[in-house]
Amino acid sequence: MTIRDARWEDARELCEIYRYYVEKTAITFEYETPDLQEFQRRMTGIMEKYPYLVLEEDGEIKGYAYAGPFVGKAAYDWSCELTIYLARGVQGQGYGRRLYEALEEALGSMGIQNLYACISYPETEDDYLNKNSADFHAHLGFRLAGKFLRCGYKFERWYHMIWMEKEIGEHRRDQPPVRSYGEISGRGS
Repeated sequence: MTIRDARWEDARELCEIYRYYVEKTAITFEYETPDLQEFQRRMTGIMEKYPYLVLEEDGEIKGYAYAGPFVGKAAYDWSCELTIYLARGVQGQGYGRRLYEALEEALGSMGIQNLYACISYPETEDDYLNKNSADFHAHLGFRLAGKFLRCGYKFERWYHMIWMEKEIGEHRRDQPPVRSYGEISGRGS
């Protein structure tokens, strides 16, 4: 099992992993899978500052995770939002935990203090959405920070959205600035 930085040649496979979640689940509230060009544009925006990690086993990508800005204003620089998607059928094998642990380590090295996850959440579990993502985050030390009722509509159903958070660093009065992932990884800035 290898966790590494995402590469351009991964984009097509990562987009295919994401396609399942767009078309068959309410885990993402997107209705249309982005085309390859849009997916690569999104990757570029993330990789300018944050880690975008891929987990491979026996040459197959089993999942990916990345961080992105939280809100996007300067005072929030020490916080970020996390995203994770696993290939269909590989849940429950520890891949998600491994990806998140690697992501948290990289973000801590950058100076990030707060991690946030925006999670679609059902009133009642159905064929499109269960509570596994919230349970996964809770198991990794995230706690519920807020709930937005019936704010996402997909597959002719209304879903809630919850925010979960985890503090990973020391909050200081003289907080040093956050560094880019490129600065700490040697990937370039």
